[in-house]
Amino acid sequence: MTAPRPPQPRRSRPDGPALRLGSPRPRLRLIGLALTLIMVAFSVRLLQVQAVGASSYTAQATVNRYVTVPLTAERGDITDRDGAALATTVDAYDITADPLLFSEEETGIPDAPERAAALLAPILGRDAAELTDLLDDPDSRYAVLAREQLPAVWRQIQDLRANLAEQEAKGTGEQVLSGVFAEENSKRVYPNADLAAAVLGFVNGEGVGGGGLEAQLDDQLSGEDGDITYAQSGGRRIPTAEETENPAVPGTDVELTLDRDIQWAAQHAIEAQVEESAADSGYVVVQDTTTGELLALASAPGYDPNDLTAVDGQGLGNPALQDAFELGSTSKVITMAAVLEEEAATSDTHVTVPNRLPRADRSFADHEEHETLYLTLAGVLAQSSNIGTILAAEELGDTQSEANEVLHSYLRAFGFGSPTGLGFPGETPGILADPEDWNASQQYTIPFGQGLSVNAVQAASVYSTLAGGGERVTPTLVRGTTGPDGEYRSAPEPERQRVVSQDTATELTRMLETVVASPDGTGAAARIPGYRVAGKTGTANRVDPETGVYDGYTSSFAGFAPADDPRVTVYCVVQNPTDGPYTGSEVCGPVFNEVMRFSLAALEVPPTGSEFEGLPITFDPDA
Repeated sequence: MTAPRPPQPRRSRPDGPALRLGSPRPRLRLIGLALTLIMVAFSVRLLQVQAVGASSYTAQATVNRYVTVPLTAERGDITDRDGAALATTVDAYDITADPLLFSEEETGIPDAPERAAALLAPILGRDAAELTDLLDDPDSRYAVLAREQLPAVWRQIQDLRANLAEQEAKGTGEQVLSGVFAEENSKRVYPNADLAAAVLGFVNGEGVGGGGLEAQLDDQLSGEDGDITYAQSGGRRIPTAEETENPAVPGTDVELTLDRDIQWAAQHAIEAQVEESAADSGYVVVQDTTTGELLALASAPGYDPNDLTAVDGQGLGNPALQDAFELGSTSKVITMAAVLEEEAATSDTHVTVPNRLPRADRSFADHEEHETLYLTLAGVLAQSSNIGTILAAEELGDTQSEANEVLHSYLRAFGFGSPTGLGFPGETPGILADPEDWNASQQYTIPFGQGLSVNAVQAASVYSTLAGGGERVTPTLVRGTTGPDGEYRSAPEPERQRVVSQDTATELTRMLETVVASPDGTGAAARIPGYRVAGKTGTANRVDPETGVYDGYTSSFAGFAPADDPRVTVYCVVQNPTDGPYTGSEVCGPVFNEVMRFSLAALEVPPTGSEFEGLPITFDPDA
């Protein structure tokens, strides 16, 4: 058993009064009161946000978060008949802005529009004041600052915006570009530069066709725009947030009748001739005689639709369809067609041609002085006699007024004085007065192509009509379309109209062959070895478009080949050649030859295989 522990001695208390600890309750009450006040403050603020000011804060959040931007439809391509791209689109960006996000209420910066414009102007190549006007419009939610910008431009803006955000975070700057956005879009480009530019036209800065087929077919090419609403923060799209999209519908692709290679050959030839002749302008039309399809529609000088800054407004048209000019002797075939069809004469009818022919108030002459000529009707055409043509036209009626009426009806039937049917913007129908309005001079000059005006496609169509056996086929430029559904649709068949009989067309073709084949004809420059060629020269007095008076010449050549089985018509015009020769045979004959040779080869048209020496062009008055 363990012994009991001895008692410990009791400690004595120190002398003095006893210490007492303070109560913690007052401090706890103070802390509790402070916490209560803080909770009350939070509750009041929460009540203000959730109940009193809920709608205003919701609206402000929505304003800053959601933005609706349009989705531009991809414009349809334009191709040649073989699918080669003539006008297409590439990736680009439209730089846009939400002006409300530049207001002082949203940014806290009074001059945010001005500061943003100053930063963007050198990048977008626009005037800072113009950009300020676009951004300083708080009632608007959308403004286009620049269209069709390359991706590098948008990257530059993104980098600048990121730099501003970094400066703002450090307190050394302010973000003024949060309201700038980029819409993925497309830029219209023309891969072949100036090739067929006068036909294609161009797209303006608003993305709308501004000329040519781009304007004429804009509704088809442009498609239907859509839009998208998405959330953004700090100018950046929030990928996980809800969005609403109405997809854009792409435009329709258009296939033209043009052949890119033939177009190039025609354009190259006419550009070279206009430069060599120091001429004002020139154009070449190439047409398929069987279908009416235009294979080339070239003009010079041209322009590059990729860069419209290098050309003025007057140079943006298509002179082959918009210029009205007096065509001269190439029009004589219509007078001859009327004479043959009305059985007033035949190709071997004898025509005595004096050096001067007094009619009305003037004396008419041929291009060169000559003794009295004894020509057949074929010879009148081969030697391009104005006097002989007047004499032939007078046989169309018992009186001059009757003859005028008959000739006018054939001019109209061949398409003069009426639109071509292409519907091309700005196309001229030409000028053809009613026969009762022909003055004393016109009733004798119109038979040889002066005193009336046409465009180049109208003139080419005359020769295609004869090549087609006397049936006129409305010219066409569009071969077919491919819609957004991917389905190809051929263009409607062109209208056809009988103008003269097959017999008349055949006889007149032989007369036109004589122009080229005869040693005394004016069309020797059009001869092509292995092919029979029918053609006609033209050298007309030219009306100066600025003064309205005759000044200079219009040189032309028209024809088709092979004459015995026609496939291609080529028509060349050069306006106001001032350096070197000026006649149609010397200026346009070589162009016709070059373009016709190329076209026959490109279309793989076999050689004729036969020769034609021409019809008799003179007769012996004593025989």
